[in-house]
Amino acid sequence: MRLKTKLVLSATGLTFAIVLVLSALFLSELLRQRIEQTAAANDVLVHEVWLEMRKAVETGLRANPPVDRSDEALHRAVVDALRSETALMQVMNTIVRYSPTVQDVSVTDAHGLTLLSTDPDAVDQPAVFRFSLASVQNGPISRQMRVVFGKPRVLDISQSLERNGAPFLVVHVGVRSTFLKNAYEPWLLDALIFAALAALAAMLSAGLLANVALRPLESISARLESLTKAGGPIPERLLESRSTRSDAVVRVTKTLDRLGEQMRTQEAGYTALQANLNQMLDTLRDGVLLFTADRRAVMVSDAVAYFLGAPLNQDHEKLVGMRLEEIFAPDSVLGEAVLEAFAEGGQVSAQALTLEDGRQVQFSLDRISGQIDEELAGAGSVATLLTLRDMESVAQLGQELEVARRLAAIGRLTAGVGHEVKNPINAMVLHLELLRGKLAPGGAEAFGGAQRHVEILSGEMQRLDRVVQTLADFSRPMELHLKEQDLRQVVEVVMELTAAEMQENRVQVMVDGPREPLMVRVDAQLMQQALLNLLLNGMQAMPEGGAMVVRMRRDHQFAVVEVIDEGEGIPKELLPRIFELYFTTKPKGSGIGLAMTYRILQLHGGAMEVRSNADPGSVERGTTFTFRVPVASGVGGESRKAAGAVQKELGERV
Repeated sequence: MRLKTKLVLSATGLTFAIVLVLSALFLSELLRQRIEQTAAANDVLVHEVWLEMRKAVETGLRANPPVDRSDEALHRAVVDALRSETALMQVMNTIVRYSPTVQDVSVTDAHGLTLLSTDPDAVDQPAVFRFSLASVQNGPISRQMRVVFGKPRVLDISQSLERNGAPFLVVHVGVRSTFLKNAYEPWLLDALIFAALAALAAMLSAGLLANVALRPLESISARLESLTKAGGPIPERLLESRSTRSDAVVRVTKTLDRLGEQMRTQEAGYTALQANLNQMLDTLRDGVLLFTADRRAVMVSDAVAYFLGAPLNQDHEKLVGMRLEEIFAPDSVLGEAVLEAFAEGGQVSAQALTLEDGRQVQFSLDRISGQIDEELAGAGSVATLLTLRDMESVAQLGQELEVARRLAAIGRLTAGVGHEVKNPINAMVLHLELLRGKLAPGGAEAFGGAQRHVEILSGEMQRLDRVVQTLADFSRPMELHLKEQDLRQVVEVVMELTAAEMQENRVQVMVDGPREPLMVRVDAQLMQQALLNLLLNGMQAMPEGGAMVVRMRRDHQFAVVEVIDEGEGIPKELLPRIFELYFTTKPKGSGIGLAMTYRILQLHGGAMEVRSNADPGSVERGTTFTFRVPVASGVGGESRKAAGAVQKELGERV
């Protein structure tokens, strides 16, 4: 079966199902309305009988009052009044005779005993239980269908005459379901015929409209085939068979597959370039913007926000597509210089600027020739690459490289020293143990003083052995177990580990972090060790206690943690040396913790810096350690368009 035929049949079948459902709802609503009309009409008859009954009771009791005040005397008087009133019986018989749905009419007392009825055999007999027509009227459509067209039964419509707030006499009108069925069948048959005709008409219309709607596929298929022929050779697996050439839908599908194959082939070369460019922009500290000839940005790196003073959580992808004048404010130092350079139309190489907040930046302007073909060359179209560089970041990067070189040199040195010193120490320890055994207590008194010197030598060798072992541990390559972690949870674990010691040393630690997760790809245990070293270092700098703040935030592509203490501070002349191995300002410090922390951050592609104020009279006295680690890839939205956007923008002008 052709796909076109399947689509037409599917549309027709769907239309038939919809019409069928609507027809069922239409018929059910008609049945409900008819039952409501029947109930309303018979309710009028019940009230008519009820009025005649009340009139008969009032007239009979006035003519023949009860012999006493007992309930039995009143009951006999009411029964005599009802049976002696011929007008009431005439009304009841008239209803049964002329109403098409009523089977009988009766009057019962409060105990259900039939006092008066159009059926003589029911008089003085208990009334038979019947379902109320009101319950059928208010019930679901399934019950209405079952009652009207199912097993014959009699439904009841009643109205009571009350005495002292309780039913005294009750009028019953019995409606037979077969009478309802006979009354409803004519219009129900007409409604079914109408629904069938409507469904047939809808199916024919749907089939015709579907067939007409699919006709333009022939012309669409022809145009798509011309595109595929112009795009190059067609793979044999996508060629059409003779059985499908006449099916327009299949032809369009095959043609779209061929176009997709050609597009994937042509774009495969750009995918790797785009991935490399995105990775470079993610880790680049310089702000990079690429503008087309009409000064519209087609590529923006995350670091641009740092130079514009934008909020850290701003969606910088919105800058893509904006004009140069919309990105750089003309009343700012940077904006004025950039707009002036664009207006002059030349090249700018590392022009230095001082921003309003005192930051030293450089910007460069490089023109990219747009002479792709003669038409583009005649238009003089060019693209412009704007690069923004923070001189403070350059200096900081140089300092980090210098520290890294020092640590690398120390690592190479310790590896050699540890190997050369470890073996002699082991031999010396062995011979000292032998000498100690020979100079055991109880020997000659001449050797009594030598025992003490042996003990001193042994202790010093053990201390030297620990130093060498530390050197070996520091130079040993670390095996990282990287996993995406929420940096807030890493900090929380360290807070739990140090809580008791901080409380004992009267140090109050406050954590200030973002509400949203701060995801990083790190070795959780090593990061906890690095943060633990900073917290303990801050605690030891406050021997009298104090306050410490651990602050977390996101700075573009980096997660930043600051450990701020209000301790004694580090003198300015010692700051460049604090990350050197074995350098310490504490009497009992080892000089290993900060060096190890710096190394851990290096292994994670991060960086670390320190600011300190050692002035005893300053209110800002204390030290702030700041480390940065890259956020996990894929967290947050990208903030630039890839190289494909450049190709698209320039391609539209060709």
